[in-house]
Amino acid sequence: MNYSTLKKTVALSAVCLMALGAAKAQTTDTTKTMSSDMSSAKVFGGASQYNTWSVGINAGVTSAQVPFMVNSSDDFHAALGYGVDLRDQISHSLSIRLDYNGGKVVGSVDQQSNTGTTTTTTIFGGTYFSTKFNSVNLSGVLDIGSISFLHRQSGIILYASAGLGLDFYKPSFSTTPGATSASTTYANTVKELDAPIGTGLKFKLTDALDLNVGYTVTLVDNYNFSGYKFYPSLAGHYAYTYAGLEYTFGSSSKKSLEWVNPVAQLYDELYDAALRQEVEALKGRVTNVETAVADLKKDSDGDGVSDQFDKCPNTPAGTVVDGSGCPIIFPKPDTIKADTAKKATAYSNIQFEFDSSVLRTSSYPTLDATSADLRTTGKTVTVAGYASSEGTAAHNMRLSRDRANSVKTYLVNSGVDAKHLKIKAFGETHPVADNSTEEGRIANRRVEFHQ
Repeated sequence: MNYSTLKKTVALSAVCLMALGAAKAQTTDTTKTMSSDMSSAKVFGGASQYNTWSVGINAGVTSAQVPFMVNSSDDFHAALGYGVDLRDQISHSLSIRLDYNGGKVVGSVDQQSNTGTTTTTTIFGGTYFSTKFNSVNLSGVLDIGSISFLHRQSGIILYASAGLGLDFYKPSFSTTPGATSASTTYANTVKELDAPIGTGLKFKLTDALDLNVGYTVTLVDNYNFSGYKFYPSLAGHYAYTYAGLEYTFGSSSKKSLEWVNPVAQLYDELYDAALRQEVEALKGRVTNVETAVADLKKDSDGDGVSDQFDKCPNTPAGTVVDGSGCPIIFPKPDTIKADTAKKATAYSNIQFEFDSSVLRTSSYPTLDATSADLRTTGKTVTVAGYASSEGTAAHNMRLSRDRANSVKTYLVNSGVDAKHLKIKAFGETHPVADNSTEEGRIANRRVEFHQ
């Protein structure tokens, strides 16, 4: 196979591989849905959520001619190059790559002296050179466009790389291209620093396999890479055009960090099914609370007491009610007079207002009469407090005790010895009337004297 046929075959193969990668990328981008792309990986969850290590192989064409530079070869001559690499993806767009590249670089030149004067004689016995090389480099690789705001997942990534390493090479030269006999070769392998700078395209074939197509220029820190003392101030250099495959290894349950789009990942987290379920559940709880509050506010008969606490529902409109929603029945004037006269008798019951332990002024005559008798006779009595059934039992027990203490305080202040007064609280127990009527509840709000 001659060089022209080889060149056409390599070019056709590269085009076919690029077309395959582009087709795969387009299919991935157009058919992937949000639900199928969601995984357990989270934004800010760290690189351990992804596969980051990969290994690649490549092969291609080397050349001593580099565009826009002064080259050691007057004509283009292609030769075989090859390489392997190991790469660790540090972030979505940055990785560290260890490269090995080998092969040879072929060229031809009109040899010149150290003064730069062109000569037709061969200083070293030939005008064609062939340099075998092996290089090891550590490079940083920057993915350009790995974060896309246009596509959920890109299928093509443009990348650039730059690195530093060592180049081990041995030049040889002859009078005919490719001749192995009658050629001169350096006695020892030359070892020099080199700096590869490159760019390329990466096509996603599968979740773990990528196609790389790239171009790298390697700068060598010596002028003898082509085998000639060609301008001592001119450093050596060569180009490498390649295509290769890269495999990302790791768990099949994890995605490759290089191909994950953090914008799409953040979008997916906002639409996570579990999160939406939690939000819907929270909405349901809020609705339940709002319903409960509305029930607490509900007042069917409009008496100002909610149905939850209304012990007398369906009271007529305009009825004056107490705190439990029951009507308040006010005694007639003649009943008040009769009650006042009755209370003027010593040891009569002392009545109280609803939910109050404050003595009525109408109770003073009865209390004064009781005080006078106790001071005269020196008797000991029990002051018993009671309450109606509105409110809780515990509250009514405290209220009945407060009422008994109010009576005791009045009697002590009027001169009765406190040791002749005992306090006892009965709360809403032992009613003297029916608590379902207002008249009964008024009668139950009392203090009795037990001798």
